[in-house]
Amino acid sequence: RRMSFLGIEKENILSMQPNPKYFKEVGLSIDLKDLQPATEEEKEGFIQRPESMGYWADAMRRFKENKVAMISLCFLFIVVLFAFIGPFFVQGDYSTQFRGMENLSPSIRFPFGTDKLGRDLMVRAMYGTRVSIIVGVFASLIVLVIGTVYGSISGYLGGNVDNVMMRFLDLIYSVPDVLVVILLGIVIKTPLKDWVNSSQSEFARNLQILGPGLISIFIAFGLLYWVGMARIIRGQVLTLKQNEYITAVVALGGSKKRIIRKHLYPNCIGQIIVMTAMQIPSAIFLESFLSFLGIGVEAPMTSLGAMASDALGGIYSYPYRLIIPSILLSLIILSLNLIGDGLRDALDPRLKK
Repeated sequence: RRMSFLGIEKENILSMQPNPKYFKEVGLSIDLKDLQPATEEEKEGFIQRPESMGYWADAMRRFKENKVAMISLCFLFIVVLFAFIGPFFVQGDYSTQFRGMENLSPSIRFPFGTDKLGRDLMVRAMYGTRVSIIVGVFASLIVLVIGTVYGSISGYLGGNVDNVMMRFLDLIYSVPDVLVVILLGIVIKTPLKDWVNSSQSEFARNLQILGPGLISIFIAFGLLYWVGMARIIRGQVLTLKQNEYITAVVALGGSKKRIIRKHLYPNCIGQIIVMTAMQIPSAIFLESFLSFLGIGVEAPMTSLGAMASDALGGIYSYPYRLIIPSILLSLIILSLNLIGDGLRDALDPRLKK
């Protein structure tokens, strides 16, 4: 029990040498024989010195303590190995057909079975998962770059510039995103094929593999889906620019570009990471939805949404063809959302216990 009303602390009583005059002055009647100097073990057990820890180390510690987020991260790591390393250990690729082995049920040789063309569904699931992850990551990077730059400029400049830029965002909000993706896919399909046929470069062949559907998705993310990121970064910048250290940098002659890059971005990094992590499952879901409708990846390339769409023709005879990609897609999106929640809890100091 702390004895602050006497002007002394309990730990001081344990460690100090008895002084009869002091106890007499404060009017404390105590038997000095009961007071003995504390041992080193008693001192260490009583005085709890908190460990010094930086912001990122503390955030990592709290993220590791989130068991749900760590399990989701481990699952996502296994999925990444399945999608990017697995194809090196199997026979054929997403378009390889095994003649005479059409419509096989799951077995040791074909764990996910085969489709009506004799293609290994496990191999196609590997490539489909790879396509979904790549689309999600690159689309999120597009949103990150455009949204962060636009939101920081709007928030820092303020005034009429901020009003005009925010009204432009309101205009983008009114545009139906799925319709834009469909129209873009239709518009660029013919020019893309003509350019690929006339060009022999490796870049053109890669674009042909992606197809107009995926290219239109990337364009749509660059045109429409960065609005949410821009609004959040703008709000953070509006709050941060009122702080004293920003005023000091302005008084010392710091340029606007340097203030945004050196002082505002680092203080928004937590929100940026969380928003980017949350955008990945949204992009994966959009790509799978469009591929399910037939306007995403083009055959023979596949994705999880395209595999689910192909399975509809034999849903009653071969239900596993729909169940497997659907469960895999659902678990990927769920794990990414849980990781995003864990990052939010770890990076937000207000949620610290």
